[in-house]
Amino acid sequence: MFEGQPKGLFALALANTGERFGYYTMLAIFTLFMQAKFGWTEAGAGQIYSIFLAVVYFSPLIGGMIADKIGYGKCVAIGMMIMFLGYLGLAIPTGADTSGMIAMFAGLLCVSLGTGLFKGNLQVLVGNLYDDPKYAAKRDSAFSLFYMAINIGAMFAPSMANAITNAYLEKYGFTYTADYLAVYGDKADAYLEALYGGYGLCFGVACVSLVISALIYFACRSWFKHADVTAAQAKDSAVVVDNLTPQQTKDRINALLLVFAVVIFFWMVFHQNGSALTFFANKYTNLSAGGALRFGFNIFSLALTAVAIYTGFAAFQSKKGSTRAICGVITLALLGGAYALYAGMADPTAILPSDFQQFNPFFVVALTPFSMLFFGALANKGREVSAPARIAWGMLVAGLGFGVITMASVGLTSPMDLGTGTQNVLSPSWLISTYFTLTIAELLLSPMGISFVSKVAPPKYKGLMMGGWFAATAIGNYLSSIPSMLWNKIPLMYNWGILITLCVLSAVVMFALLKKLNKMTA
Repeated sequence: MFEGQPKGLFALALANTGERFGYYTMLAIFTLFMQAKFGWTEAGAGQIYSIFLAVVYFSPLIGGMIADKIGYGKCVAIGMMIMFLGYLGLAIPTGADTSGMIAMFAGLLCVSLGTGLFKGNLQVLVGNLYDDPKYAAKRDSAFSLFYMAINIGAMFAPSMANAITNAYLEKYGFTYTADYLAVYGDKADAYLEALYGGYGLCFGVACVSLVISALIYFACRSWFKHADVTAAQAKDSAVVVDNLTPQQTKDRINALLLVFAVVIFFWMVFHQNGSALTFFANKYTNLSAGGALRFGFNIFSLALTAVAIYTGFAAFQSKKGSTRAICGVITLALLGGAYALYAGMADPTAILPSDFQQFNPFFVVALTPFSMLFFGALANKGREVSAPARIAWGMLVAGLGFGVITMASVGLTSPMDLGTGTQNVLSPSWLISTYFTLTIAELLLSPMGISFVSKVAPPKYKGLMMGGWFAATAIGNYLSSIPSMLWNKIPLMYNWGILITLCVLSAVVMFALLKKLNKMTA
């Protein structure tokens, strides 16, 4: 799995892991922060959330255009500095007034612009490592590993947000509750001030993690410096790039644009995790976990389990008997430690709505080896599944994921009738199952989509085309606000039904285009 990969991959992946940890710590509580501080409704907070995501993911298009001119590494470095200023601005305490809103929006703008320079161009550097014929066959597996590393950071983020929020509330004599008006009465304003104060500290975590990412990036720069070459720079060096005819260039761009158009709807559906699915957790899900379900809400048990999966694979795949034995012992020890942590948890254990967001990255990390094994086995048998085909299947599986939450919603009071109250009756297992299914869809679509872009993009447009992938993500992220805007206006079943329909239609379109896409990229 890791064997034969250039060491530059690991440096770039680790640099991205730290940055994503801070970003997802912030994202886990962002809508809840806006509601607590400014009193915005689900629709208002969801709208700002989706606009922010749209700008974050659209800005790599501009960042890619700049990088194609001045260099990918230079843009990555500038992006980290701008992001740091943005997170710092968000972390500084401000009042729940107009000046506080201005400070928040200024911080969000810096985070967005910095991400535009950082995110896509870091992935171009990864792709450039595999332009070397020595590593070309490992491109898809490399992006699976890179994507897994991103999600290691994302996996710990909700728990970090949880720990900081609970500690800050406890300092002021409060505990988290969704129905704060009923519980705290005349102390509700003080509770909200403490709550958004705790959320504000989570932005500071992003500052620290970004500094760590920068240290990794610059300390290991020699490992990937040779990949930091644009098409224009390659003309004056010994680096070999593909010489495409104008028609070949046009065909490749057309293939990418078709894929971009379809995945818009995947990201619209997928990014309900920070809005509609978080609202669902807050309003309808039992915010306590008992029995075996507690295991999923101990981030350290999940982390040890994830590591055990990798050591378990090493135990089976190693060529040396001694290595297999050592990895086997380590695997059993890790699983034993995970169980011990679970056994020591309170039964039931109180949870927060943001805790559910740790399941998606955990499942990404845990399922990546199985995904690589499955598709690797198919490739070895001459039945390799193309990236466009995986994207099509990913859309179908995403629809299935929202089929799960639709079944859970049968018989629930609609948000428009529930008002500010709660109906916390559903088992957390419904949301966990939904995240599990959506993660399978994500693994089929996202890392392979990025690999597809890095392989197919014409050399002189690599930054621009990688930015195009994120621009499609941006449009999808903005459209993710639609379920939030409809949250208090239509029944839950209708909301989920819209998302399922979009997934199925997108899959049908993608399957219809498969032959054409595969021919263009052959």
